[in-house]
Amino acid sequence: MTVNETAKKRIVFCDFDGTITVNDNIIAIIKHFNPEGWESIAERTIAQELSIKEGVGQLFRLLPASMEKEVVEFGITNARIRDGFEAFLTYCKENRIEFYVTSGGIDFFVYPILERFGIAADHIYCNGSDFSGDRIEILWPNPCDEHCSNDCGMCKTTIMRNFPSDEYERIIIGDSVTDFEGAKLADTVYSRSHLTAKCKELGLPHHEYETFYDIIHHMNAERTATK
Repeated sequence: MTVNETAKKRIVFCDFDGTITVNDNIIAIIKHFNPEGWESIAERTIAQELSIKEGVGQLFRLLPASMEKEVVEFGITNARIRDGFEAFLTYCKENRIEFYVTSGGIDFFVYPILERFGIAADHIYCNGSDFSGDRIEILWPNPCDEHCSNDCGMCKTTIMRNFPSDEYERIIIGDSVTDFEGAKLADTVYSRSHLTAKCKELGLPHHEYETFYDIIHHMNAERTATK
């Protein structure tokens, strides 16, 4: 075991939509209800012409709050968990790796979907929701700190900075635009989809995955190599 491994605690920051779940719930919800104009907002958000906060806020504002029941039900029932997720949680517990969900998703589907996995509520970061007005409003309880000016909405780098690099070996698992900045701070990046493309563009070291079994296999290989 290396000095680095003994000195630092390993911690995982795991995305939700398109990572823990196979599909992106936000896009799936909006696409299902298909409000006029959503495609251009989604495209501009992925292209980083709109901030995450602006884009997600605008997308949900297209839906009337009176559709709360239908939107919540679809958000929960439509999700499919990526293979190996439960095994990965067990692996983290057995190897004393702290596990946090850092999600740009929304509370009304994130918490119900994760409930059966026994993840502590204070280890799940996501956005909130408000159905009390005419339109669905997204709430942002985890904003950017003074070190981030990207208007993330749910700022993953702010959360990561609570676990300083001199004490923690920071591991990020993700797939999308919400994970770009966090990948720059991480010691290890597990990527797919848009995050893989961005890592290649920026020259960031990364390991591609399709299931959580791939991540377990790579982590085991890394441990063996450093012993």
